[in-house]
Amino acid sequence: MKIAMIGTGYVGLVSGVCFSDFGHEVVCVDKDPAKIEMLERGEVPIYEPGLDALMAKNVAAGRLSFTLDLAQAIDGAEAIFIAVGTPTRRGDGHADLTYVMAAAEEIAQMAKDYVVIVTKSTVPVGTNRQVKQAVRKANPDLDFDVASNPEFLREGAAIDDFMKPDRVVVGVQSDRAADVMAEIYRPLFLRDFPIVTTDLESAEMIKYAANAFLATKITFINEIAALCERTGADIKQVSKGMGLDGRIGNKFLHAGPGYGGSCFPKDTKALARMGQDHAVPMQITETVIKVNEETKRRMIDKIFDLCDGSLNGKTVAVLGVTFKPNTDDMRDAPALTIVPALVGAGAKVRVTDPQGKHEGEALLPGVQWSVDAYKAVQNADLMVILTEWNEFRALDLKKVARRMATPRMADLRNIYSVKDAKRAGFVAYDSLGRPPFHADPD
Repeated sequence: MKIAMIGTGYVGLVSGVCFSDFGHEVVCVDKDPAKIEMLERGEVPIYEPGLDALMAKNVAAGRLSFTLDLAQAIDGAEAIFIAVGTPTRRGDGHADLTYVMAAAEEIAQMAKDYVVIVTKSTVPVGTNRQVKQAVRKANPDLDFDVASNPEFLREGAAIDDFMKPDRVVVGVQSDRAADVMAEIYRPLFLRDFPIVTTDLESAEMIKYAANAFLATKITFINEIAALCERTGADIKQVSKGMGLDGRIGNKFLHAGPGYGGSCFPKDTKALARMGQDHAVPMQITETVIKVNEETKRRMIDKIFDLCDGSLNGKTVAVLGVTFKPNTDDMRDAPALTIVPALVGAGAKVRVTDPQGKHEGEALLPGVQWSVDAYKAVQNADLMVILTEWNEFRALDLKKVARRMATPRMADLRNIYSVKDAKRAGFVAYDSLGRPPFHADPD
């Protein structure tokens, strides 16, 4: 089957590459000439483990290609996926559907034969019906169906998520569209991965409800961590005890500096806005958004407390700035709130991240970039762990402490422990939801 993928961002590129690995002929189209040239050279514009090799394999097999020409991409395609951005619209919290609707109208102008227009982008409930109306208005004679096929890809594990999904959600209005979508996902059906077929609105809602629930789980455990700090409980033990309950599960119960990334921030805002528009306030989601921002600010307070209330003139080493490990994505990362606060307080901030420099240089002015953690902590007064990259999980803490001017650590991912810090020679250590350690240096 021939598939056209409109948009070569994170979702579009990963999906297009994986569909081609299923055996389909996939043409990925984008309006950015620089991005298409890069892809045609075999270079991947995003960091996603394993994507470069899988892309090269399918290009070599003749199943995957890239173009600026939309007409060429959709010529003969049985399914056209829209995988363009839907960022939060300034001022009102709505998802911005400008790119989705523009793509739909272009498809209408160029498509000739029956085709299923599939929305892969995350869109508010009712969007696929709007897409159908826009296409029908632009080309009343076109034979087509629309389908909703939201993505559930975790950055850093996207290929595995696509190839071994918890479920595939497909919203359709006709048996004909359902048959096309079933053929696209046939390799997964044959391996007994769940394919959930619904109406359009339910498919759209599943995506938002799932992301809001996960964001709620993260925010809940962060609030419990704050309470643990006041009561003397240990959040790691609390999380373990909660997670062993099969009704709760252990995923997304790790205390941290707040959620970020391309999905949770914008999707929670969009869901909250949908609730307001339909007079059904999403009060839990609205609170989650508020508490998540407060969590980031609470991290700043922790850092100040470790440095006796002042960062002016102090050197701070920040380990990790991407919103999670195994990605170069910095969208709404906690670092974008925390690091500027440190710079603004007069600290000399050194930053290191295995993949974050490409985006981070523009987003974090006033910091100095280091090649690794050991360079970053040289003569530093404080080390802050913001992202739990594997490189930071196995540091030689004694070596780190010896290099620092004053060995203090803000472990905002709970990688280490007070015992680890004391043994290594740190004079102060604080984490989330656990008792801190603070002593005057010898």
